[in-house]
Amino acid sequence: MPSSIPRSAAVSAVVAAALAAGLLAGSTSAAADDSATGTRVHDIQGTTRVSPLVGKQVTGVTGIVTGVRTYGSRGFWIQDPEADANPATSEGLFVFTSSVPTVAVGDAVSVNGTVTEYVPGGLNSGNQSLTQLSKPAITVVSKGNAVPAPVTIAPWSVPDEYTPEGDPAAGGSINGLTLDPETYALDYYESLEGTNVRVGTSRVVGATDPYSELWVTVKPWENRNWRGGTVYGSYESQNTGRLQIQSLTPIAQQPFPKANVGDWLKGTTEGPLDFNQFGGYTLTARTLGTVEDNGLERESTDKQHKNELAVATYNVENLDPTDPQEKFDALAKAVVGNLASPDILALEEIQDNNGAKNDGTVAADQTVKKFTDAIVAAGGPAYEWRSVDPQNNKDGGEPGGNIRQVFLFNPERVSFTDRAAADETSATAVTGSKGRAALTVSPGRIDPANTAWDSSRKPLAGEFVFRGRTVFVIANHFGSKGGDESIVSHHQPPNRSSEAKRLLQAQAVNAFVKDIVALEKQADVLVVGDINDFEFSGTTEALTDGDVLYPAVKSLPRSERYSYVYQGNSQVLDQILTSPGVRHFEYDSVHINAEFADQDSDHDPQVVRFRP
Repeated sequence: MPSSIPRSAAVSAVVAAALAAGLLAGSTSAAADDSATGTRVHDIQGTTRVSPLVGKQVTGVTGIVTGVRTYGSRGFWIQDPEADANPATSEGLFVFTSSVPTVAVGDAVSVNGTVTEYVPGGLNSGNQSLTQLSKPAITVVSKGNAVPAPVTIAPWSVPDEYTPEGDPAAGGSINGLTLDPETYALDYYESLEGTNVRVGTSRVVGATDPYSELWVTVKPWENRNWRGGTVYGSYESQNTGRLQIQSLTPIAQQPFPKANVGDWLKGTTEGPLDFNQFGGYTLTARTLGTVEDNGLERESTDKQHKNELAVATYNVENLDPTDPQEKFDALAKAVVGNLASPDILALEEIQDNNGAKNDGTVAADQTVKKFTDAIVAAGGPAYEWRSVDPQNNKDGGEPGGNIRQVFLFNPERVSFTDRAAADETSATAVTGSKGRAALTVSPGRIDPANTAWDSSRKPLAGEFVFRGRTVFVIANHFGSKGGDESIVSHHQPPNRSSEAKRLLQAQAVNAFVKDIVALEKQADVLVVGDINDFEFSGTTEALTDGDVLYPAVKSLPRSERYSYVYQGNSQVLDQILTSPGVRHFEYDSVHINAEFADQDSDHDPQVVRFRP
């Protein structure tokens, strides 16, 4: 948890609840009054992710204080300076005090307490647990002692293989498996849980976020892209060198450095290795390096030629009139400058006229007007727009926000074909004769009664005309990844439960596109938007079934395929997919947000240029 803006406290998993839930492999039903006297830290940590002493009262646990946290999950770390010979057993341990600790770094302490396993995010999150001492009684034996020398986390120390497969007999959990720190990266980090560690000069792969965190890699060559990030190219490409960095110094005393992807965290960063809900293994820095600016610049795409149609998609992150004018102006400047004023722009996350105020308002005309006015003020075209208002609180997102997709189009270049009267519950369909397809409702929503769209945004289909040629555009915002387990889950592979809904959504859109191309084989169809899934995912496979769509991002080199940066992984969430009729195109993922500490949105926009 950060020093500047603490997030909501994660649930503390006391051993009784853990045992009842059956989530902690290797746990025993030790009675609360069981005790172990003169226990060493490595005895508590053991050789698996769950302590062999979980639930037991221990006394006389000694160590040197290596870090003190006065915010969030308050407590301190101790380390036994006399290590055992087993590389799987950590010599560091977190002592949870709940209140601000009274010890200082360098204190030699003796601690009595209960061994517990704390699951950041709660037992249902799938997260690994953090071994700690709870309800401690602390005796300071001496002060001013040297902190145990840090373990250097370096390219050669972190294994290239990320994790073992979970034990099928334990529901796919790795909790009960003996750690193998020389083979698996997650085992290596777990073997250092609570230990004083350091990294040397490292490249930033995840920009500083609002919670005063950034991500570095200790493996500068690992799936690197030319802008400095680390690309997540498959479910087996977790990028073992990534490590989250936080500071133990409150931000009021020392501001956290602002860094972009590709910058360097220079010098030594040192402190205890923690595990938290928002990124897993985290170096909580007692000593923080300095940021060297690598000069990363925001990209701008090429201007479309006169006879080229430019279609873009942009998630504008819950835009509504209550946002400051500066956000509208910045987004508008990006549309005009970085996206070169595309002919058609599909927007995701346009909120209603009063944002997250939950009063039944669903119209978004004021939101769109404020945005289009800002585009004109930035020197862009006077875009017209089309959309369909959702039913109140039926499309997910913030309660009362009523996010939806919106088409902007430049009437000087493109015309919109309005067909029938669109409403929130009516479905558009494909009609026409052989060789020429049309929509029954334009703009219209695809299959809105389908349960695949429950609490999710319904696709918005529109029929455009450019230089006499009809172009079908389907704007999407598929279901989020909320509820999925992280890649540091104790289940390996992690449970990605949200994929089931996106698979159904992809199948619905794919069926709609098949209806179009069945009537008009060479139809120009673009499926665009925040797909919330990777180019290698089952969602994308379902969208492209029957070869009716092609993920345009795959036209880029693998190192350039990303629109979003999450926990130091540059990855694809936003996509444009093209039908076979779109034979030649130029595709660009325009990196203006995801790699930067200062963001107008957390997504990068996408654009495709082609001749219909």
